[in-house]
Amino acid sequence: MSSAPDMVRPEIGKTFVADGIKTNYHDTGEGRPVLLVHGSGPGVTAWANWRLNMPEIAKEFRVIAPDMIGFGYSDSVGRITDKAIWTDQLVRLLDELGIDQVSMVGNSFGGGVTLAFMIAHPDRVDRAVLMGAAGLEFPLTPALDFVWGYEPSREMMHESLKMLAWDQSRLTDDLIDSRYQASIRPGAHEPYHATFGGSDRQANIAMLSSREEDIAALPHEVLVLHGKADQVIPQEVSLRLGNLITHSDVRFFGECGHWVQIERMASFNRAVIEFFSHGLKF
Repeated sequence: MSSAPDMVRPEIGKTFVADGIKTNYHDTGEGRPVLLVHGSGPGVTAWANWRLNMPEIAKEFRVIAPDMIGFGYSDSVGRITDKAIWTDQLVRLLDELGIDQVSMVGNSFGGGVTLAFMIAHPDRVDRAVLMGAAGLEFPLTPALDFVWGYEPSREMMHESLKMLAWDQSRLTDDLIDSRYQASIRPGAHEPYHATFGGSDRQANIAMLSSREEDIAALPHEVLVLHGKADQVIPQEVSLRLGNLITHSDVRFFGECGHWVQIERMASFNRAVIEFFSHGLKF
C-alpha cells in the first residue's frame, strides 16, 4: 500500500507499508531506476542526504530514495542488530514498485547496506556506487564514535556536522537547525540511539560489514568514491573495497570530507550519471 507525497514538507515523499512497517520514499524522474541509500548521521533523511543530487540524476534516470527503517519518516522497530532488516526493506520496496533490477548508490551506512543487498540479491543490481562506504571492518574512528553517540542538542549537532564536512562554511545556522529539529522530532532519537548509540559501537561496524570473500565474488561493476579529508570512514576501507571487487574503480576527491555528494556535488552527479550510463568503459 502506498500514498502520495506531502507537498508542504519536502522530506516527506510517498508512503509504502509492508508487514505493518511504513517506508517514506522519494520517487522522481523516468528511465532506468537508481536506488539511493542514505547514511546514518543524526537527523538524516533521504531528502537531507540526496536533495542536491536527486534533481540532476532524475534528468537521466528514475530516482528512488527511501528513508531506511529507524531513520527519517520511516517506521522504527527498536534496536537493530542485523542489516538484513534493511536489505529486506529494499526488496519489499522494489517489489511494490514492480522493479526487477536497479543501480544503487550507498553512502556510508548505506554503502554497507548496498553491499549486503548486492551479495544477497545479485540479479537485482546492475551497477553500484559506494561512497565513503561501510561494509568492511575497521577500527572505530573518533569522528564516527562521536556521530553515533549523538545526544540531542544544537551544540552537539553542530559538532557532529563538523565531523562530516571539510568546508565548515557549509554548516549554516539553517542547516544546523534543520538537522537538529529533525533529530528531536518525536520518535526520531530513540531508535537511532538504540541501534547506534550503545557502548560497543565497534559492534555496529561489524554488523554493517560483509565477508571479504562474498565482496570479492561480486560480478558487478562498482565505482568507489571517497573524500580525501573524510574523518568518519578511513580511506583505507575504500582502497580495500577496490582491491576486493574485480570490476571496480576508486576515486578520491580533494577538499572533501564525508559529504562527497554535497561538497563535490557537481563532480559526484557527473560521475554517477556517466557511470550508470556507460559503466567503467566510458
